[in-house]
Amino acid sequence: MGVVDVARDRSASLVHVGVVRSSPDLPIERRLHAIAEGIRAVLDEHRPDVVAVERVFAQNNRHSVMGTAQASGIALLVAAERGLPAHTHTPSEVKAAISGYGAADKRQVQTMVARVLRLDALPQPADAADALALALCHAWRGGGAAPAAGGGALTPAQRAWADAERGARR
Repeated sequence: MGVVDVARDRSASLVHVGVVRSSPDLPIERRLHAIAEGIRAVLDEHRPDVVAVERVFAQNNRHSVMGTAQASGIALLVAAERGLPAHTHTPSEVKAAISGYGAADKRQVQTMVARVLRLDALPQPADAADALALALCHAWRGGGAAPAAGGGALTPAQRAWADAERGARR
């Protein structure tokens, strides 16, 4: 889970990062309950304005898709319980937003997240960097703070992503 503050000029700062885990030895309903409790704790502590969740996409590993879908559903449910708007973004949307390249690898995403948030080290584990990248993607896409008048000072990755979005609308 990642919580960021994003200013009108799209600069961002880290508020919270962490990973909600459940024991693989627990029955599925207990695992999902543990995930829900972890999400509730972060939302209650940090009181975000919006929740962004990874949109499940088709891939060959059905087990991975199922786990992601279940966790995403829990996050959406908990957001609704708190009356928070929730939005979903695909991994390629997030990668494009943070790095300017929709097929960026984990290391590239971690590096860009660290650079954008001015962190001394790469966010660990990679899932934590993914959560922060998702939060940044949503905010930069207009789901968080509005961009500064006149476009503000965008990073090269933000400019590339904005250009790609404009091209996709044509």
